[in-house]
This record gives sequence, structure tokens and C-alpha cells, in this order.
Amino acid sequence: MDSAISDARTPLGATADNGLKIVVVGGFGVGKTTLVRSVSEIRPLNTEETMTQAGAAVDDISEVRDKTATTVAFDFGRITLDARNVLYLFGAPGQERFWFLWDRLFSGTLGAVVLVDTRRIDDSWYAIDRLEHHGTPFIVACNDFGGPAYAPSQIREALDLDPDIPLLDCDARSRASGKQVLISLVEHVQRRYAGRSPAQHEELAL
Repeated sequence: MDSAISDARTPLGATADNGLKIVVVGGFGVGKTTLVRSVSEIRPLNTEETMTQAGAAVDDISEVRDKTATTVAFDFGRITLDARNVLYLFGAPGQERFWFLWDRLFSGTLGAVVLVDTRRIDDSWYAIDRLEHHGTPFIVACNDFGGPAYAPSQIREALDLDPDIPLLDCDARSRASGKQVLISLVEHVQRRYAGRSPAQHEELAL
């Protein structure tokens, strides 16, 4: 299992004492590992294994035939925001047989990115359902796989998204695009909690 972190990684400053957790979720093969890799300032921790014929009998690979490896636990990356705040990124596995890991990954999460392949939009339903169940703020980012173009209104209708949930396009391979996705999520979280009372903020911290 490839879980090595480069020895030449960026050191974490001694003053950093506030870790903020974000989870990237979505269906099988939508680009979660790619997104974490593209934005992480360190070489990410990956738990990818080579896909085999045995796995083909369990996972539906009909729409991702070029995929040769798959995440079997989670991906992990890091972004330093400033001297005291660090963003920790967790990429969740997409296969149904690993969904039991998601609830634990959501614990203590600031918010989540639901990564969507519009060619397989139904694969996003479970991620949205679990996030709504946990009350976790999230945004939806449509990864560019070169499929047919859909209007934002069509995607919102297909996913039954509330009007206040941000929906944006992205290219998970691009660091700039991935950073914009994370900025959009943080702004969404700030807007969501801006009107809460101090007592409500204390409840969220528990």
C-alpha cells in the first residue's frame, strides 16, 4: 500500500494550533484523490491499491474503465492558512463497500466538498444524503470529465439542492481550481454560521 509521505515535505510551524478539517466525498472515480493531491502543500498520504479483476466483480467500473487504482481508506493532505491555522483535507473512498468509513470521517468536520461527475450524477446521492443527515455544511463541485454540458439549474434539480448550497465547476487536476473550491466552501461555512447566537456556536463546538 502506498502510504509514504515525502521526507522533503513542508514543515508545520510551531505556532499552528488550530486544525480545520475538510472532507472531500463523492462517487467512485470522481477525482477526490486528484483534488487532494493538487492542493496539498505536502505530498499527500494516499491509500491507493491497484484495481484487479476480483474488484471488478464488486465495484462498478463500467464508467471508469481507465481507472487503474482506487482508494481503500482515505487520502490526507494539508494546507497552511496562516501562522495559527492549518487546513487538513481528507478524501473519502468512493466505493459502496467503504461507505461505513464516512460517518467517522465526518466527525469534527468544518465542511465538505461533494465532487460530482455529471456523466454519473446519481453516484452523488449517497454523499449528499449522509452530509445532510450529519448537518455538515457542504458545497457541490462538478469535476470536468469532458462530458455533456448541463445548466446549473439542471444539476440543481437532479441533485435536489437547496438554493443556498454553492454549485461550481472545477478541474480537480488544477491547483488553482481546487483552491477556489476550498475557498468557496469556507465562505459558505462562514455565511451559514454568521447569524448564529453564541449559544449555538458553543453547541457546534461540543
